[in-house]
Amino acid sequence: MKKYETVIFDLDGTLLYTLEDLTKATNYALRRMNMPERTLDDVRRFVGNGVARLIELAVPEGTAPEVFEQTLAIFREYYDIHCNDNTKAYDGVIDLLRELKADGYALAIVSNKLDSAVKELDEKFFAEYITAAIGEMEGVARKPAPDMVEKALRELGVAKSDAVYVGDSDVDIQTAQNSGLDCISVTWGFRDVPFLREHGAKTMIDKPQELLSLV
Repeated sequence: MKKYETVIFDLDGTLLYTLEDLTKATNYALRRMNMPERTLDDVRRFVGNGVARLIELAVPEGTAPEVFEQTLAIFREYYDIHCNDNTKAYDGVIDLLRELKADGYALAIVSNKLDSAVKELDEKFFAEYITAAIGEMEGVARKPAPDMVEKALRELGVAKSDAVYVGDSDVDIQTAQNSGLDCISVTWGFRDVPFLREHGAKTMIDKPQELLSLV
C-alpha cells in the first residue's frame, strides 16, 4: 500500500549535482568585481537559501549594498546561461523518478534556485516525470517558508495530507516542518549525516532507490 500519493523534491543536492556550475558562476561574478574567489566547499556550505544569500556569503564582509547588488546581477546573468554546463542527475535518480511515475505518484520540484534555471533543468532532465517545478520568483516566499510547497500542491491538484518532502539540507527539513509534511533526507547531497541529524533529520536514505520502500 502507498503511504503517500505525492513526492515533492528539492533540486540541488537531491536530484541534481549542481555544485560545479554554481561555483563557476559565483567565481565569475567575484572575478568581475575584483573579489577573492571561493572554493567548491565554500559554495557547498553557502547554498540552500537562494542565490542572493549565496552571493551575500561569497562576497567579502562589509561589501557595500550597491556592490553586492551588482555582483548578484552578474551571477544571475552568467548562471542563467551556464546553469547546465556541468550539472548532472545523481546516479539512480532518473530510474527512481521513472518508477514513481509509473506507480502513479504525482511529482514536483521546489527549489530556492532561480525559477528560470529550475524550469530549464527540469525540462532537460525530468520533463517526462515532473509535473510542477517551482523556483525562486516574485511573490512567492523562498524555502523554508511553505509557500513554494503550497504552490506546487495547488499546481498538482493534490492534498497536503498525501504528500512527502525529500531534500538534502537543513533548509529542506525546516521547509517540510513549516509545510506540515513528513521529510525524508538524502545523504548524497550538500550536507553530511551528522549535520542532518543535528538539524532534526529523522528519516534518511543513502541511495535514491531506498525511497521506494518509504512511500
